[in-house]
Amino acid sequence: MTQLPQWHRAHGTVTTRARIRSTPEDFQVEEILGFEADGEGEHLLLRVEKRGANTVWVARELARYAGVSPREVSYAGMKDRQALATQHFSLWLGKHVQPDWAAHQHAEFRILEVARHRRKLRIGSLKGNRFRIVLRDLSMPAKELESKLVSIRERGVPNYFGPQRFGRDGANIAQAEALFSSQRNLRDRKLRGLLLSTARSCLFNAVLSRRVEEHSWDRVLAGEICMLEGSHSVFHAESVDAALTVRAQSGDLHPTGPLWGRGESRVTGEVAALETSVVHDYAVIAQGLENAGLEQARRALRLPLKDLVWTTNTSQSLVLEFFLPAGAYATAVLRELADTEELQGEYGDANAD
Repeated sequence: MTQLPQWHRAHGTVTTRARIRSTPEDFQVEEILGFEADGEGEHLLLRVEKRGANTVWVARELARYAGVSPREVSYAGMKDRQALATQHFSLWLGKHVQPDWAAHQHAEFRILEVARHRRKLRIGSLKGNRFRIVLRDLSMPAKELESKLVSIRERGVPNYFGPQRFGRDGANIAQAEALFSSQRNLRDRKLRGLLLSTARSCLFNAVLSRRVEEHSWDRVLAGEICMLEGSHSVFHAESVDAALTVRAQSGDLHPTGPLWGRGESRVTGEVAALETSVVHDYAVIAQGLENAGLEQARRALRLPLKDLVWTTNTSQSLVLEFFLPAGAYATAVLRELADTEELQGEYGDANAD
């Protein structure tokens, strides 16, 4: 695979081009943890605003200022470098004296809040992210996108893993395929984890793209594994009745796709037939994930948008604001509206496969 596949879009053909991340302020993201600091404990919970800065680099700078090892600093998820981002870090001081955070000054980030907490932050331990994104230099008047925005607000978007998961031009997919084909043991654990995650995401996106192509990404089919909104609990729908259809239409539950691994898939009927067909086309990836020891899991095919609002700064620019749950990608929203030109950013999902 030499380039990233062109997965299907759900809200019609995209005929608009736009530019994003012209400045960090054009791509704002605020991390929402969903819990408050305990007010006591061995860890510090820091709320940090960064501009044009890499998450890992900020973590190392915090460790250096506090005089602790970088291993003692953690975070719930990666955020774009080319953005104005607010996120949280936890820091274990041990016997070190707490530094004067109010006196800390840095051109690329600032500390907004510091509080004691009992536990360290771990990847995925957040509720979601709130975005404010500006699309500039639209190739068509912004008003002409409103009908599509209404459809997106009502139906959501396909819950694709974003292109940043796959590397430039999908290079990580090719590396994963090469790893599986060679059957060699990759000693670099971080790179191995990245390639496994890439492969799993690719296979999920391929199944989702087929569901989009067949207009079933947001409706329940016979044999579906359904996921409840909010709780993420799943159940098997051997058949589909009117009540189940209504629940899916209302957003109470969502159809799911595979996060591939060992074990039998629980889907049956037409869903099983569809997924088997796609997996056959990605046999090297599927077998590689099984051999790596990953267990089967499910991910919602549909991504509902909460609090989606939009305004037009000029006839050629559009401002979007919305909330996404942990593990979802803003790029999944933007790709339904426009082909975007951007600087290469650093963004990872908030949960780990």
